Amino acid sequence: MRPMSFGQGGPQQQWDPWKPNSQQPWSGGGSGESPDWAALADASEARAKRRRLLFIGGGALATVAIGTAVAVAVVSANGSDEASPGTSSQVPGATDVDIPSPTGAAPSFAPTSAPPPLDPKDFIASAKKDKAPLSPDILFPGTQLTMGEAVYKKGPTADTGNCASAAKSTLPKVLNDNDCTRLIRVTYTKDDMAVTVGVAVFDTEAQATRAKQQADKKSIVKSLSGGGVKDFCSGAVCRSTTNSYGRYAYFTIAGFTAGKDVTTKDTAVFATGDDLQEFTFRQIRRRGVAQASAAAEG
Repeated sequence: MRPMSFGQGGPQQQWDPWKPNSQQPWSGGGSGESPDWAALADASEARAKRRRLLFIGGGALATVAIGTAVAVAVVSANGSDEASPGTSSQVPGATDVDIPSPTGAAPSFAPTSAPPPLDPKDFIASAKKDKAPLSPDILFPGTQLTMGEAVYKKGPTADTGNCASAAKSTLPKVLNDNDCTRLIRVTYTKDDMAVTVGVAVFDTEAQATRAKQQADKKSIVKSLSGGGVKDFCSGAVCRSTTNSYGRYAYFTIAGFTAGKDVTTKDTAVFATGDDLQEFTFRQIRRRGVAQASAAAEG
């Protein structure tokens, strides 16, 4: 039997847009049938959709591949060579490796150390080192003294090698027993008050310390008047202090210029004596600082 041709009632092959050489659903002859435009449109849309899916899928795969490559590169660059926080990065076994110097021998350096700072007190502890000039105007310079808000006017000064002559009561014996070599005095005034400071000079710190320890409540330096300062503390009760620093022992006596007795209620008199005692300490210490600085520079 002769096979039937298309369009003549024979079996027609189903058209598959994805199958090669499949027959389109219309006759190429003159059968009068028109193309199935709806089927063609559906087929075209199906092909376009499949191509988009292929492109999207391929792009996703490419993105994953690139991401993987970047991740591998980052891990390779920042893996075992990067130190974690708090961990020092070093060459493995570095503590066991001796790196030779360019000369082939380990370099050696002579040990060096800065000399200890000079103690200012050492320079005022004995006459052998305390060589700076000394006088009433060097120890108590200027014409007035300011301590905090208090201003004291400088009065007369005195300087003697006969220490006992400038002291009274039990102090002359204390000074003589410890071989005092010099006694410098100065008086300051404020309002109706006056205070005399006496600085006794010894050859050694030990002598000055003993003089301070042996002095009692009756060990008093003589008040110094004159030059417009009235006599004070000659018969009236006054307030006195005793102290020492280095080879110097220093004493104060403070009271009223009108001859009135000092009582515990007279805090202004106490403050005056304390101010002058503090200033004297600073001046003696300043001598040590200046001489220590000069010795360090020289």
